Amino acid sequence: MLQVRGKGGRDRLAPMSPEALTALARYLEIRPRFLAKGLPSPWLGPSRGADGHLTRQAFGVARKQLAMDAGIDWALVSPHALRHAFASHLLAGGADLRSLQKMLGHADISTTQIYTHVQEARLATLVETSHPLARQGSEP
Repeated sequence: MLQVRGKGGRDRLAPMSPEALTALARYLEIRPRFLAKGLPSPWLGPSRGADGHLTRQAFGVARKQLAMDAGIDWALVSPHALRHAFASHLLAGGADLRSLQKMLGHADISTTQIYTHVQEARLATLVETSHPLARQGSEP
């Protein structure tokens, strides 16, 4: 688990896959060369700035550059789009709404329920395109 401080200073725990843990371990091996004068930092994303951590603005610049380097329209890779994709993929993969609520840091489950509409639309399309009785009326 990774402790994440989110909007409003609220902390939450984010589960990490074995692949993510391996990538994190590799990063932590090379991270010292990015630290100012090699001093230790409590931040996963340290910075030489006054706050000592990667700012929202610096992350935005890096996100934009990575998207452009990958040939993706950077406007399609907004933090909101990434968060929405994260939530939608988890629901599509079978995650329960309560777990998703905790991971997104929503205080109220009704905020998280917005993502179920995306799932409902996907399921309706799946039935309409895949179920033999749904296509029955369209056959001659």
